[in-house]
Amino acid sequence: MKNFGVKITYLYNSGFIIETTQHLLLFDYYKEDANEKGQRGLIPKQLLNNEKKVIIFASHGHVDHFNPVILEWMNNRTDLNYVLSDDIKPGRIDERVKLIAPYEQLKIGELNMKSYGSTDQGVSFLVNVDGLTIFHAGDLNWWYWWDDTKEEMEKAEHWFKKEIDKIKDEKINLAFFPVDPRLEHNYKVGGEYFVQQLHPEVLIPMHFGTEFEIANKFAELMKETDTRVIKLNSSPQEIIL
Repeated sequence: MKNFGVKITYLYNSGFIIETTQHLLLFDYYKEDANEKGQRGLIPKQLLNNEKKVIIFASHGHVDHFNPVILEWMNNRTDLNYVLSDDIKPGRIDERVKLIAPYEQLKIGELNMKSYGSTDQGVSFLVNVDGLTIFHAGDLNWWYWWDDTKEEMEKAEHWFKKEIDKIKDEKINLAFFPVDPRLEHNYKVGGEYFVQQLHPEVLIPMHFGTEFEIANKFAELMKETDTRVIKLNSSPQEIIL
């Protein structure tokens, strides 16, 4: 397998720390691990005690993707940068906090990014940094609920496939995509279509709570594709690629 030179820490839900050669990226911080109790949102030591450039992303304002505590970290480290979906109301105006809508482009130092849409709320992120192209889907998924009406199913399919069509020309090294057990037997359809259409080199499942068996079942299903799907077994979990 290709060596990306990246360290990834899976936190919980859709939360990941991605450490490249020059940058440390945090996506959709909710809490540090599945068993976190008491005060939510303890400051990740890796983030504040690291000499690399730190950029913090939040794809939308749902409580399991955006924890307002992230904005308090500015008090501990003044050079943090934030990229937040524009449905989030950060409560402060600061040049370090950038709000972004779907289909916009942004440059922060050597990092370039585009935002794409979602099939729920907010945005998805395509980030080019240190020779890597990283896609974090946020809540972009084929939300194909087992008890939907026929019309709702058709609408969900159309909306999802239309959004994937917009991303098709991108070459993705590393993708993070929902594999949600609440969808029951449809848990895999969004991720499967994403792999078939976009062929990311590596995909890491997310948004499965503590049901690791669902994420790993998806990894097994994708074994015959040209995408390597990483198995997750704990929260937090460190992955070296």
